Amino acid sequence: MQMNNYIKTAFVILLSAACTEMHAQIRTGYIFGLNLSTVTLKTKVGNSDPETPVGVHFGGFLEIPLAGKFTLQPALIFSAKGSNYKIDNVEHSISPAYIEVPAIVAFSFGSDDVKISLFAGPYLACGMGGYKIEPGGELKSIRFGTGNSSDLKLFDTGLNFGAGINIKSFLISAQYGFGLVNISPLTTDDQVMKNKVVGISISSSFAVN
Repeated sequence: MQMNNYIKTAFVILLSAACTEMHAQIRTGYIFGLNLSTVTLKTKVGNSDPETPVGVHFGGFLEIPLAGKFTLQPALIFSAKGSNYKIDNVEHSISPAYIEVPAIVAFSFGSDDVKISLFAGPYLACGMGGYKIEPGGELKSIRFGTGNSSDLKLFDTGLNFGAGINIKSFLISAQYGFGLVNISPLTTDDQVMKNKVVGISISSSFAVN
């Protein structure tokens, strides 16, 4: 609960900072890329060794100038995550899809045509679908909620950080995102599940008239 309060405070600080420079030129854009994700799984009997499937992410973002070379970049992104497991020699697979709201702060330096960007910030995510493959190969939809009848909790919170290179209005970037909360819905076991994602993205931005 304390970590969730830290994340909420970070969002408030970022948005407050943005208001000091709202007169400056705001840009908008789109982003598309690949996810290399895992959902780590720890239980009281040991840890699983998850494989890393490939998913996609895409969406739109705003670029709001802050002081100096800093910008605030809130976004709305569809992100497909998941993992494949082998537990007691039985294969399992889970592939949740999220609507994610990251709010990163970027620091950019270089020339007008080529810049390097370093960025970091929190995200909030809400599960909106996905599927799981149970032992025997049966495909089922993921159930979000709490309790033993659910597969994952509905909400996730975490941090993203990464770097990229800007070539004019295009950005090629790589980032790492990790969940800070346990997304396992089970209340009767010591099970802990957390999202971890390496993302590779291409994005483009343009000025808002």
